[in-house]
Amino acid sequence: MIRSVIVMNTEGKPRFAKFYDFQPIEKQQELIRSVYGVLCSRAENVSNFVEAESIFGSDSRLVYKHFATLYFVLVFNSSENELAMLDLIQVFVETLDKCFKNVCELDLVFNYSKMHSILDEIISGGQVLETSSSEVMKAVEEISKLETASNSINFVSKTVSGWRG
Repeated sequence: MIRSVIVMNTEGKPRFAKFYDFQPIEKQQELIRSVYGVLCSRAENVSNFVEAESIFGSDSRLVYKHFATLYFVLVFNSSENELAMLDLIQVFVETLDKCFKNVCELDLVFNYSKMHSILDEIISGGQVLETSSSEVMKAVEEISKLETASNSINFVSKTVSGWRG
């Protein structure tokens, strides 16, 4: 099971964090700081796999990928395959790239809800749902169409009700 997904910049500022097992906010912040402490102290030429039992408790592993100014981190237990988790990060980043045309940190800051939608199409409740970037993009595009249609309906109904009254 996937326990959490964390995206942080190289200065340790979290840009996105989702925990699939309940953690109080203070504990989440402490865990993110601990993860950053581990990641920033690692050399570039070492494995992307880290035993995370000292941070997240027993049966915890961590895999990460460093892209430009961002770390993408998955924390999971032994029921998940480490290489599959590394590949899942790649799917997440590829999908973000397709969505934002070469994603950067500011895209994540200003489009938090879209990033959340993308992750929800890939992972739900700590379980992997979809591993195809193109399938995730189809679902996200459909959600965007529905949101646009909903916004149009709301605009029309506000305009009509404002006209009457």
